[in-house]
Amino acid sequence: MNIINIKDKLKNFRPKPMDYDVSFAVLVPLIEIDGELNLVYEVRSNSITQPGEISFPGGRIEEGESPRDAAIRETSEELLLNKANIEIITELNYASSKSGAFVFTFLGLIKNIDPYEIDYSIDEVSEVFFVPLSFFLENKPEKYYMNYYPKADKDFPYHMVNNGEDYNWESIRYPVYFYKYYNYIIWGLTAKITYSFIKALTNCDDNEENK
Repeated sequence: MNIINIKDKLKNFRPKPMDYDVSFAVLVPLIEIDGELNLVYEVRSNSITQPGEISFPGGRIEEGESPRDAAIRETSEELLLNKANIEIITELNYASSKSGAFVFTFLGLIKNIDPYEIDYSIDEVSEVFFVPLSFFLENKPEKYYMNYYPKADKDFPYHMVNNGEDYNWESIRYPVYFYKYYNYIIWGLTAKITYSFIKALTNCDDNEENK
């Protein structure tokens, strides 16, 4: 293979996460209630993983499916919406979970439906609630840190690593965000995605956040 072959092979290449087989897509849904924009949140059903936690609609990207289409499909399935009721506004910042999964995020508008007539799949969702966008514009999340330390499998080949078991493996200091809205606690990846969206709206970067 020469440089011409390489250029030809990669001419239509589009970058994607290396761990694309464990990628997900979620929608940050906006809906208008009494003239005010609200974010739509789900409380996860007790029959699925992370039961009782608050999340945005979303899920695993299927084979041959684009992240955008996955976000629309998952929202349609979980909130029992017609896809015509979901308007994608823009793609938001990428996210990654502590387990290493890559998450595509999209901002969307739920339209042409009464918010209080939104139904949902009880197999995946136990409750839907709304939070005014103004709440997030006026209230920053609480921020704490979780520390993760490397732990190798028993068969890890330390003999192939400089300094072996004494190699300076770095730990990860991971920010965890919390929003308190009445009796709801929005936290973890959902809060992180929410805050990233709010920072994009207010042109706030990480340096400004830490002042």
